[in-house]
Amino acid sequence: MRKDIEIPKVEGVSVAVVKELNDEKTAEVYNVYVLNQKSVQIENVLVASKGYGENKTTGEKIKTSILRHFIGNVEGNSYAKIEPIVEDVFGISNEYWVSFSLDGKMYDKKYVFLAETIIDDNMKTIPILEQSGVMI
Repeated sequence: MRKDIEIPKVEGVSVAVVKELNDEKTAEVYNVYVLNQKSVQIENVLVASKGYGENKTTGEKIKTSILRHFIGNVEGNSYAKIEPIVEDVFGISNEYWVSFSLDGKMYDKKYVFLAETIIDDNMKTIPILEQSGVMI
């Protein structure tokens, strides 16, 4: 029965969009990271990302491609880069579905950066990364 299925709650795992300099240190870019704030390693991290929303002027629905990223293992109190993200999609919602295993159990959680929330006013120092960004 459904009531017998245990769905473990995800705690200590976050997703952050971070503003940083590119490799040449000539321009600002945005990258998305998964952060493991637990003291133990999480394994087999898989992330599916997509964007969706509506064009404010035309009302036309917008959907991006679904991208899937196998990250592998993320050590405790560490992070891994998921993907770069362009400012063009900050006007729509950006969803990151993170799945991983820990202690023989599967965990998953959906993190959604709502439209217009990835802005300078919402940027704070991200733990572990120690850079400016928006974290869920």
